[in-house]
Amino acid sequence: MNVKRAIYTWLFAIVLILSGVVTTSANADTLANFLPELTPSELAPGADAFGPIRDDVAVAPILKGGETIAYAFLTSDFVGTTGYSGKPIHVVAAIDPDAVLTGVKLVKHSEPIVLIGIPNSKMVKLTEGYAGLDLKAEAASGGDAHDLDIISGATVTIMVIDDSLVRGGIKVSRALGLGGLSPATPDGPRREVDMAQDTVSDWTTLSGDGSVRRLTLDIGQINAAFEATGDAKAIARPERGEPDDTFIDMHMALVSVPSIGRTLLGDAEYKNLTEWLDEGEQALLLLSRGGYGYKGSGYVRGGIFDRIQMIQGDNSVRFFDKQQRRLGALATADSPSFTELDLFKIPADAEFDPTEAFRMQLLAQRAIGAVEKTFLTFDLGYKLPERFLLPAAAAPVILSSADDEAAAKSALWQRIWKDKTVEIGVLGVMLLVLTGVFFFQFHATRNARVFYWFRIGYLTFTLVFLGWYANAQLSIVNLMALAGSLRSGFTWDAFLMDPLVFIQWFAVAAALIFWGRGAYCGWLCPFGALQELLNKAARALKVPQWNVPWGLHERLWPIKYMIFFGLFGLSMISIPLAETYAEVEPFKTAIILKFVREWPFVVFALVLLIAGLFIERFYCRYLCPLGGALAIPARIRMFDWLKRYHDCGHPCQTCRNECPVQAIHRTGEINPNECVDCLHCQVLYQSSEKCPVVIRTLKRRAKTGTADLNIPPRNPPANHPNAKRTSAFKEERQ
Repeated sequence: MNVKRAIYTWLFAIVLILSGVVTTSANADTLANFLPELTPSELAPGADAFGPIRDDVAVAPILKGGETIAYAFLTSDFVGTTGYSGKPIHVVAAIDPDAVLTGVKLVKHSEPIVLIGIPNSKMVKLTEGYAGLDLKAEAASGGDAHDLDIISGATVTIMVIDDSLVRGGIKVSRALGLGGLSPATPDGPRREVDMAQDTVSDWTTLSGDGSVRRLTLDIGQINAAFEATGDAKAIARPERGEPDDTFIDMHMALVSVPSIGRTLLGDAEYKNLTEWLDEGEQALLLLSRGGYGYKGSGYVRGGIFDRIQMIQGDNSVRFFDKQQRRLGALATADSPSFTELDLFKIPADAEFDPTEAFRMQLLAQRAIGAVEKTFLTFDLGYKLPERFLLPAAAAPVILSSADDEAAAKSALWQRIWKDKTVEIGVLGVMLLVLTGVFFFQFHATRNARVFYWFRIGYLTFTLVFLGWYANAQLSIVNLMALAGSLRSGFTWDAFLMDPLVFIQWFAVAAALIFWGRGAYCGWLCPFGALQELLNKAARALKVPQWNVPWGLHERLWPIKYMIFFGLFGLSMISIPLAETYAEVEPFKTAIILKFVREWPFVVFALVLLIAGLFIERFYCRYLCPLGGALAIPARIRMFDWLKRYHDCGHPCQTCRNECPVQAIHRTGEINPNECVDCLHCQVLYQSSEKCPVVIRTLKRRAKTGTADLNIPPRNPPANHPNAKRTSAFKEERQ
């Protein structure tokens, strides 16, 4: 055993050295490399040529008759596009002068863990579907103005593509000034509101200096606006009334500013306002009169004010009923009367800056059918007067592009984790239960029948939930991606994109220290669970089981280590080639894609499963490169949890003969590299029917006249009648 351990240690060391020495050489993936593969008309209808790539911004003009009609850019030039594989997903997109995507092409990706078996045409079609995306709306809504389509089995990849197109497109639009978008970086030092200024004035003063801003629309204006849309149904249903009648007269003020708030609300109501607001929060006062109100009916049905939205830069805020308070009356004697008076709280996490300009967007709707409506938007702009601002005290803290990118990537994986809260919770419970079983395995395995059905149930849940539902099957591709990331510059972003896989790898790392590879291979691997459950069904149907002769078995189990080292070494030369050969794993076919795949892959997976009907866990024993990879560091485990008698292997061979994966040597030793921690040997360890040590102990009790043949209490009190026999039983077990 020491010789084998030394061999494994040296092989592992050699692989680590090679991973630091061998590097891959490849042409840089740039816009210049991808443009020759595309035609201009694919990106912008009617285009006939590409112009030279600009020096200031990495975009290429798309020309029609010599005139620029759009700009082509590569998403990975502007934002991080690292996918599930740990490598960038390259997409070339085009933007017209109005900041609308005119064409999108998926030009290169390396997403085998989720995309092998999914037709590439499906990915291409979904990506091209982003043509027509209005980046002005995305900038205004923070990237949420469109619906996200998902392909089953490729959730992370689609979210990365979506994020890169939206953020990259907005960056390009801002850099080129398309669609009226301007750079988000503020000009000049950051300002602050003078909270010490609390002079009370009047309505006329506040209206005159811009502290209160106004948007007025009459019926003639609103009818003209809908007529300009050319919508025949909307034109046919004009607002009733005279053209000069008021449609809406809306006013807005930032009342969290002391002077404005005290003037409009009065001291008592302003005090209530300050108590309502938490640190970092601001408050707006909205007032209106006329035939159309800003409240709408959404706040009654669903608690949201669906006719108004506050927008500042790339951030937007929609208000809910819990962020609103009605105001009875204004404190100013010279103000007009209003039918709607409401206070709205701007939450601290909205990143609202009261010193910068913002706007309230009003949605004017018109019914054009029984349930159908059409909409127009109107903006009420607002900028706090200079007299309420303190002089600039310090230069702004401007994040570098690297900081911006890191924040965006962090937001993306946090969004994914939030969406999978339930799945993460279920996995946490699974790991907690399994940990309890391992720590208290002597108690868990005491009743053989109960433990048998517990294991069947756990494996079934692993297969259905972790495998077929969540697609959280670990793979050797994960390790190859990790190695590639370590060579090229490690970041957590790619690995955090799939929370269930990420959590499992951390659990595996901890389990290797305590129990070895079996914690994952024997309990949490969906394909391993599928093999074992099918073998249990085969046994129930009286399918003959083949016991591989020990000599042949010893010569077959190193195959999985050879496959692992071969794949790992190949990944040092070419990761895409290694990922292709990693199809020796049937995981994607049987688990992720549920056998919906080309027939050669399905046949290969079925052959392995059929072999497992006759030889339990055939693939795990001899071919699994992931199992081989986990077995190598498993040698460092700190504890030997599996209990053995002195008689095990001398001469008793019960555990060895019944071990499902033949991981027990003739001498009674358990090979941790091959053990899957099924705990069957621990069931036998306490069996009064199969374990010779237990049977001999019970016979000795019977000879002494003991009527109770049950195993005595583990720690009976000194005066207990079984105390002496318990002591003798412990000596026998030792």
